[in-house]
Amino acid sequence: MFWSKCIFRPPVRSEIPFPYIIMSSEHNLDDEDTFKILIATDIHLGYLEKDAIRGNDSYTTLDEILKCAKTNQVDFILLGGDLFHENKPSRRCLHSCITMLRQYCMGNTPIQFNILSDQTVNFNTTQFPWVNYQDENLNISIPAFSIHGNHDDPTGAEGLCALDLLSASGLVNHFGHSQSVERIEISPILMQKGSTKLALFGLGSIPDERLYRMFVNNQVTMLRPKEDQDEWFNLFTIHQNRSKHGPTNYIPEQFLDEFLDLVVWGHEHECLIAPTRNEQQLFYVTQPGSSVATSLSPGEATKKHIGLLRVKGRKMNLQKIPLKTVRQFFIQDVVLADYQDLFTPDTPQVTKKVENLCYAKVTEMLEEAERERLGCPLTPEKPLIRLRVDYSGGFETFNTSRFSQKFVDRVANPKDLIHFLRRREQKEDIKDEVNLDYGKLLKTPAVEGLRVEDLVKQYFEATEQTVQLSLLTEQGMGKAIQEFVDKDEKDAIEELITYQLERTQRHLQARGVTTEQDIDAEIRRFRDSKKNTTEEENEIKEAINRAKAQRLERGNEPADSDIFNELALDSDEGSAPFSPLTRGRGRGGRGRGGRGRGRGATASEPKPAGRGRSQKSSATTQSRSIMQAFQAPSQRSSRTADEVIIDDSDEDMPVMKATRPPPRTPAASSSFTKYSSQSQSQSSKGVAFDDSDDEDPFKGPSCRSRR
Repeated sequence: MFWSKCIFRPPVRSEIPFPYIIMSSEHNLDDEDTFKILIATDIHLGYLEKDAIRGNDSYTTLDEILKCAKTNQVDFILLGGDLFHENKPSRRCLHSCITMLRQYCMGNTPIQFNILSDQTVNFNTTQFPWVNYQDENLNISIPAFSIHGNHDDPTGAEGLCALDLLSASGLVNHFGHSQSVERIEISPILMQKGSTKLALFGLGSIPDERLYRMFVNNQVTMLRPKEDQDEWFNLFTIHQNRSKHGPTNYIPEQFLDEFLDLVVWGHEHECLIAPTRNEQQLFYVTQPGSSVATSLSPGEATKKHIGLLRVKGRKMNLQKIPLKTVRQFFIQDVVLADYQDLFTPDTPQVTKKVENLCYAKVTEMLEEAERERLGCPLTPEKPLIRLRVDYSGGFETFNTSRFSQKFVDRVANPKDLIHFLRRREQKEDIKDEVNLDYGKLLKTPAVEGLRVEDLVKQYFEATEQTVQLSLLTEQGMGKAIQEFVDKDEKDAIEELITYQLERTQRHLQARGVTTEQDIDAEIRRFRDSKKNTTEEENEIKEAINRAKAQRLERGNEPADSDIFNELALDSDEGSAPFSPLTRGRGRGGRGRGGRGRGRGATASEPKPAGRGRSQKSSATTQSRSIMQAFQAPSQRSSRTADEVIIDDSDEDMPVMKATRPPPRTPAASSSFTKYSSQSQSQSSKGVAFDDSDDEDPFKGPSCRSRR
């Protein structure tokens, strides 16, 4: 199969005007030539599943989404990443997901479109490299195509994620997984329904800094058919930062190829589903947003929708469908300094008056939620309420726990109802490490959504030279701490330090550096030469793999081998997302004491006699903290690099042969062109969008010209 290649270059505005075909209600698009696609992103299945009030929210909304797909008789479902909230979903989460997919996506309804591309390339992460509805052992009525997000991304030496479990079971078609960290080639899934040809591109979540650098270095290539390029409707699904969080911590829309027609952007939770036109690249971007609020921020307060996309030829129409089972969320800001007519910091009993003001504001939001909920029986009764109070200017805070008790039966989040904040004050000069105020250094007005690696980077950017890293890079340290916290890799930091120390020692020996001054200078040069390079990425990956191998060598439970062990048995545990205790069947004390089923236990360890938390005392001696991971090598037990053996071979992995090759049509043998960033020639295409919530998918004709 031949492809055309397009390499990234700075965007150039096309001067060729493009007439657009007018779409009106006279066109009946629900015919044998029309693709009907249900679009959703960031479902975050399993979010707060242990919460007594909000535990079922994500499951209820996924059920509504799948039911909507079946009701509208769509051709397929397109998911833009983060189907699961946890990298290792619980048993309940996986069971519920599999149950709903089987209920709504399996059946006798015939599939009306064909796959024309090489499916062994499109679905290269499974031993069954063909679309699930073409499997003779399955009966699929609505295929689901999904890329992975940053929450359910592949991990471990095998590079597997929860979506791969669904893919192996034939319920979801996982695509857009790039297995190379040096170059990315995005090969589309070519579909045809009647006379309509659709090229579906997908790219799963990749760290934004790395992907940004790869775009700049022309390392991202998008493939498109070489013949009849103007007849294909090009749909691209991506899961990255769209808004700018830093110099390179996002993906500008201008990086994407201009031959695209529509981009479905995942990862951003604010619902901006009405397509917006990029005036430089001249494609449209839709941002469906999340279907459940995972943070109490303004972006999550936007009404949640999913999209019903119709494509016929080069024309498209996007109808937004409001979700009725999403819990209401209202957020409001209060600046106390703006109420000087009611009180000042010197007013007697000012704290009581501030509390009364907050009570009135919360009551107003509750009344508004009750009015909106009228006539919507599917909407949960208790809404999410967040009042952000700016107490800058000398005001004092009040007891939020006592205040929240007044609304404990009326809101879904009484524990974080009130959020006090102050405007950032002038940063003081940092004199030395002893007087460094880490609280002021890392404090931000809103820390929600801030990642561990961001905190590490901010810390080293703000500190002076005497406390900078001399051996490790900020990116490597941030990644190791992220693995420690998010994925419970207790050896990640230690292995990174050990691995970098060994490489630096070998480098110094090869250079023959002997004096102390030359050693310091050479270490700095060696460290700086690896910053933001592929070599640095590979070293971090190697260190993390060594940490996993070390854990397996000790006999601990693999972090990525049993996806069910994240949340094991008891559903009434605390809300702490991570425990440093050695895990048995759950995390530390979660195991079922007397059963002795802990996988991490050795034969010499005594079995506890009771249930529940009785294991915590014995397990505490094996726990490790982040600070212990930074101990010097001389303070830890000596271990050489030769003790860690990583087997990358596939000899022990049984290879299952496909029972039959994927069906291929004669169109698959046509010529293709490699194409990577902006092509300046396109053919006519039509767009009409429906921004209303009514049932009529077409409000009326609209036309536009392209320059």
